[in-house]
Amino acid sequence: MQRLMKFRVLWGIHMSCPGFHHVPQHLRCQSLSGAGALRLNDNDRPEAFNFASDVLDHWTQMEKEGKRSPNPALWWVNDQGDEVKWSFREMTDLTRRTANVFTQACGLQTGDRLALILPRVPEWWLVSVGCIRTGVIYMPGTTQMKAKDILYRLQVSGAKAIVTTDTLAPEVDSVAPECPSLKAKLLVSDHSREGWLDFRSLLKSASPDHMCIKSKTLDPMAIFFTSGTTGFPKMAKHSHGFALRSYFPACRKLLQLKTSDIFWCLSDTGWILANLGCLFEPWTSGSTVFAHHLPKFDPKVIIETLFKYPITQCLAAPSVYRMILQQNFASLRFPTLEHCFTGGEALLPEEQEQWDKQTGVLLYQAYGQSETGLACGTLRGMKIKPGSMGKAIPPFDLQIIDDKGNIQPPNTEGNIGIRIKPTRPIGLFMCYENSPEKTAEVECGDFYNTGDRATIDEEGYFWFLGRSDDIINAAGYRIGPAEVENALAEHPAVAESAVVSSPDPVRREVVKAFIVLNPEFLCRDQDELIKELQQHVKSVTAPYKYPRKVEFVSELPKTVTGKIKRSELRKKEFGQK
Repeated sequence: MQRLMKFRVLWGIHMSCPGFHHVPQHLRCQSLSGAGALRLNDNDRPEAFNFASDVLDHWTQMEKEGKRSPNPALWWVNDQGDEVKWSFREMTDLTRRTANVFTQACGLQTGDRLALILPRVPEWWLVSVGCIRTGVIYMPGTTQMKAKDILYRLQVSGAKAIVTTDTLAPEVDSVAPECPSLKAKLLVSDHSREGWLDFRSLLKSASPDHMCIKSKTLDPMAIFFTSGTTGFPKMAKHSHGFALRSYFPACRKLLQLKTSDIFWCLSDTGWILANLGCLFEPWTSGSTVFAHHLPKFDPKVIIETLFKYPITQCLAAPSVYRMILQQNFASLRFPTLEHCFTGGEALLPEEQEQWDKQTGVLLYQAYGQSETGLACGTLRGMKIKPGSMGKAIPPFDLQIIDDKGNIQPPNTEGNIGIRIKPTRPIGLFMCYENSPEKTAEVECGDFYNTGDRATIDEEGYFWFLGRSDDIINAAGYRIGPAEVENALAEHPAVAESAVVSSPDPVRREVVKAFIVLNPEFLCRDQDELIKELQQHVKSVTAPYKYPRKVEFVSELPKTVTGKIKRSELRKKEFGQK
């Protein structure tokens, strides 16, 4: 780390924290309405767009002209007291250097694929934007991956380069001989490694002069691997339109970010949410992206960070807010926090209410996938319906559809569909790369079928039920696993759970819960605890939903992105292989 910090000083990067700049009044509400910015409506389809040149370089110009506050573009910290603050001018300089590293040192060309497997380190931002500048298609991945996961991604994508740390470098080296397309391995580390290019050294010597490609809006930009419930992960390919969507007025209303905001997204860097929350949404508005290295999730560190730094908006999974609420702090009234947003899993109405009560800040919910980005949500200032995912966010037209693509009336269960005909909306994934049959499977009449079950009420609010292949039909009652899992999560004995259907001679299917217990409950009498948990579910939700079968397990099967593999548990119950 010491070497890294010395290197950053060369680029004028601030190493101390003398205090955050006070924003002049005339800049506090400034957004992309400034001179030179694109002016778009929700349904506009500009032929060309590039996030690096149209957004990042725009704010660089605003800084040069004194039309943006002096707050940094990126503010990164870690537990060791290291701190990095980069302005938009510095981001432009460094990402242009990164682009030259890719094209000159690595020989990459527009359309080549690069696997990006980095934790929350500043280089993650440089690599992402550097790829966008060059037209290299970047493929984010979580650092939790093992050699087998990396091998699959490198082979199926034909990746020509990979950027990672010395922690994962041995895993990459163990599979590299089986990846003939892989030509360049870039290491982000304080140490060198044989066969790897030193990213930081190359960055330091690279030229800051680079001409950004003139990408078309529908040219490919990134690939996100989706875990799915069966088979290997699919490659959801996104165009530059995915980044463009953050420009649209409806998306801007979601968070209503300003240049004076300090925005903290706690998503894993391998997930699509990190690209939205750490790149496109805040920087489109000229806001400061705050990042904490957080190599290990610790709710106490998150709480301390929210008290220490002037963070105004926060985006995290429901589990993060849930764990914060479970901590024993005298107060959770964070001094500068104004807005909180969540998505990625079901959120209990009680948790929304508890967060509001303890922090004084409303918690807004959204819904999306790797294929869609943010598809619907409760816009800031819009009425919150606890438990609802909010309303569709244009240009997406969301409807509840049946298996033939017919639109269902309000309060009728069906699949969440996004209209793709006659025109596919900007921001929706292009296809599953190299898998036309998988792409065709999710096209349902005029809609993309998300595979998620939900209802819509008379006011247009969506209510999530579960995956279409996870729904349990017990004696005619259709039960979404999230409903039961949420109920179980309220019991102090439950660390996490997964609910699936299980065969029954009378009801055909019944609800079964696989439960990981918190340590203090491991010594409890299991039969008594099962009865207690069953009664608990009956007491907090409709009694027919309670798990008639319960099995305690040490861990749940998960994908590398942390999603529970309910399909594995279901196959086990029905004796399938």
